[in-house]
Amino acid sequence: MTALILGLLIFLGLHSVRIVAEPWRQRTIARMGEGAWKGVYSLLSGLGLALIVWGYAQARLTPLPLWTAPVWARHLAGPLTLVAFVLLAAAYVPGNGIKARLHHPMLLAVKVWALAHLLANDTLADLLLFGGFLLWAVLDFRTARRRDAATGTVYPPGRLSRTLLTTAVGVAAWAVFAFWAHGAWLGVRPFGV
Repeated sequence: MTALILGLLIFLGLHSVRIVAEPWRQRTIARMGEGAWKGVYSLLSGLGLALIVWGYAQARLTPLPLWTAPVWARHLAGPLTLVAFVLLAAAYVPGNGIKARLHHPMLLAVKVWALAHLLANDTLADLLLFGGFLLWAVLDFRTARRRDAATGTVYPPGRLSRTLLTTAVGVAAWAVFAFWAHGAWLGVRPFGV
């Protein structure tokens, strides 16, 4: 559990700098240079992510159940993760209406993904992992919306064709992950196939 907690502290801590220390971040980028900042940030993020993956895998070997996830919650996780994949696609497909309307679809994707997994899983490791990401995404979304308001950020309107493409990409990625990659990579088959 120590590796999981350390990984979460490193990864989410780094990703929380804009939430709690934006002036420090700007000064550090100005001092180091943007390339160096991104390099250090990426290396430390990679380390944190590796610790999260390894720590969570280790914690799954000796799970500590906290509650019993109801069957309906496990069934709800599938559609929720489908929504999360569409939101994630919206962060990357340019000109879509989802991003135009919601502004920060990746953070919303993390929220929905984390909530889905909290509903479907019931151990201490799940609470730490998915609860940590959910809390971070809620705080970061709020901060990003405030930053947009303060800077007067305007998001261009989306086009229907790009929104349909976004949805198709999200659904296709979800299907590959839900029916193959989740089981192959993580050893858990959400739909038992």
